[in-house]
Amino acid sequence: MRLSLSILITSLILASCGSVKKENIEYLDTDYEASAEAPELNIFQPKDSLVAHDVLIFVHGGNWNSGNKNTYSVLGRNFAGKDYLTVIPGYTLSPYANYDQMTQEIAKAIKWTHENAEKYGGDPNRIFLMGHSAGGHLAALAAMNPKYLENTDYIKGIILDDAAGLDMYSYLQENPPGEEEYYNVTWTTNPEEWKNASPYYFLDENTPPILTLLGTKTIPSLYYYNDLFHNKLLEFQPEAPLLIMNKNHTAMVTQFFNPLSKYFKEIQNFTSSIE
Repeated sequence: MRLSLSILITSLILASCGSVKKENIEYLDTDYEASAEAPELNIFQPKDSLVAHDVLIFVHGGNWNSGNKNTYSVLGRNFAGKDYLTVIPGYTLSPYANYDQMTQEIAKAIKWTHENAEKYGGDPNRIFLMGHSAGGHLAALAAMNPKYLENTDYIKGIILDDAAGLDMYSYLQENPPGEEEYYNVTWTTNPEEWKNASPYYFLDENTPPILTLLGTKTIPSLYYYNDLFHNKLLEFQPEAPLLIMNKNHTAMVTQFFNPLSKYFKEIQNFTSSIE
């Protein structure tokens, strides 16, 4: 038993060591003023940097008011170990920013990555976005709402990992935003803003391919709106994959802290299927 445990621990360590980390890189334009300390990003490079790797930008969650990019360093190393140039941006949280400012910052992180991926061993024309919880919302909105990025041709796909906030217009009509969790700041009290904040209303034939990961033990409203979103997505992407797992909301992201998780292969299958 002890020998088996030692082998497992050694395997986990080795599996996450195949990367080089670059920390706290500034990505905002010089003409953009953050409402708090300017966010930065971390990069995890596969050791074989002579090959142009697919790029994965992971946006962390935290209910739009918490979370830290550094919490996900193990995830970053693990994806780099699977041959993705992995980028994890920080972003300004509520109450110092609302959803629009957060999405602007994520869009700038995407643009920065497109312009700089090559020097870190990534293919600037093969960028995939992934986000958990609030991060899934921000990644999807940055790619789908045309106000944020002029060109999205290089965004080859989106991976929604138990994403929150996909239809805040409907959710907030039933649950008006108040001071709790700073929702009145994050979403404002303007219903038109709620619609602008909702990726659901930007689904169309130009939406990049989407892989949806969803936990059966997640937050009920989150499950409901993911199902709603996916059903509308099928109108434009009839073969859009949906993977349902017997996990709670937190486990949907912490599973990627384990480099031996079988779901890395599902993501690799998705990204490799896209030209």
